[in-house]
Amino acid sequence: MKAIVQDVYGTADVLALRDIARPVVRDGEVLVSVRAAGVEQGVWHLMTGLPYLVRLFGYGLKKPKVSVRGREVAGVVEAVGAGVTRFKAGDEVFGTSEGSFAEFVCAKEGRLARKPRNLPFEGAAAAAISGVTALQAVRDSGQVTVGQKVLVIGAGGGVGSFAVQIAKAFGADVTGVCSTGKVEFVRSLGADAVIDYTREDFAAAGAQYDVILDTAGNRPLSVLKRALAPRATLVLVGGENGGNLTGGFERSLAAPLLSLFSGKSTKAWCRGRRTLTLRPWHP
Repeated sequence: MKAIVQDVYGTADVLALRDIARPVVRDGEVLVSVRAAGVEQGVWHLMTGLPYLVRLFGYGLKKPKVSVRGREVAGVVEAVGAGVTRFKAGDEVFGTSEGSFAEFVCAKEGRLARKPRNLPFEGAAAAAISGVTALQAVRDSGQVTVGQKVLVIGAGGGVGSFAVQIAKAFGADVTGVCSTGKVEFVRSLGADAVIDYTREDFAAAGAQYDVILDTAGNRPLSVLKRALAPRATLVLVGGENGGNLTGGFERSLAAPLLSLFSGKSTKAWCRGRRTLTLRPWHP
């Protein structure tokens, strides 16, 4: 089968289209004939091996442990391994599995779900990580409820665009922060207000929010704190632009101090993986 592979970490130049062996389905796995594969920020991190913290997560210290790129997938079940009970050949599914930039990929049964009939394969693949991460951030960590004021930073991105729509569906008053070129897009998602960060500093405006979702941002915690209402919740989803060592995750490491001394709940996530949950201590 054909697949997009890499042997070393680096820029997009290390990627190559090659013929490789078709994967063999094992117990508890599902072999999927790929119809669409999503591209999210995590793919870039795994391609470059940056920040170096990524390599310590088990993806390979000196070279990629999995040579085929891609993590989000949507397709049709080709075969199932022993013990699989939820799917059969011919089922349309979507979910996650390492190596989705290929004609076929094996995924663990628990990493897949049935694809809704009215959702195209392309849409399903794009939702597998970004959409689920946004749902977890809004519903589980943010615990957004009707009438709350919610600020979504990075509202025009993968996770952010889903977060805006989910928060609105939960009945919140949503403000999206994005660049100039994405203002109309974010407004079309249903945001009640949109802030163009190239023209306005949301933290300097004086508004306070019950929940702030910062998706892959790089703003200091001190800046975010100014926009939090009393006993509000700050949800950090990943981090960028923090250098090759930690890549922005240092904000997550510093978040406990904000939770302990500010009376505000701080929760940190990376895409597809919950990293920590911190609740405020009230004397």
